Amino acid sequence: MRRHIGWIAGAAAAVLVAAGAITYAVAEDGDPGTGTPSADSADAGFARDMAVHHQQAVEMSYIVRDRTTDEEVRRLAYDIAQTQANQRGMLLGWLDLWELPKVSAKPPMTWMGMGDMASGKDGALMPGMATNADLKKLGTLSGKQAEVFYLQLMTDHHKGGIHMAEGCVAKCTVGVEKKLAQGMVDAQQSEIQLMADMLKERGAKPRS
Repeated sequence: MRRHIGWIAGAAAAVLVAAGAITYAVAEDGDPGTGTPSADSADAGFARDMAVHHQQAVEMSYIVRDRTTDEEVRRLAYDIAQTQANQRGMLLGWLDLWELPKVSAKPPMTWMGMGDMASGKDGALMPGMATNADLKKLGTLSGKQAEVFYLQLMTDHHKGGIHMAEGCVAKCTVGVEKKLAQGMVDAQQSEIQLMADMLKERGAKPRS
């Protein structure tokens, strides 16, 4: 199990290094006419929405690190928190480079044609996001119970994140952003399998 976690962490680090190297060049890879995508583009929408989505994953990961002493879960949570915090920084940095707002008056997922979906239920703004009640519950659990609930929440979170990232791969026009999105898909699919194995070891399974 540790070997798998280490491989995922290494792959995630490679994605971050590659993405970080081109952060300041990304503004030149958008619309040939302006050099940047528009505020209503899939590129901007994905950057805004995924930054919010990632922030919750970071929050959940730091919660569980304080609720268990299990080294495998703590290591996975740390890897997810570090990876997604760095990716979130890139996404927000690109919005700065494009001189685009980090928030939008339009509903989340509008760039994917899903702006009319039910959202915002108890803090769950986008697919896979935990509710405020879920986060509160996670903070009250400890040991194996916290590990299982975190793995279940993060599995759902990754599934929603993959859906969004695949949308960017299909709709975004900035090449490096599409590559980062594909890297998210690959890494999170691997982590979903890893978390399924970790849940099985604890006599549990994903919620969906």
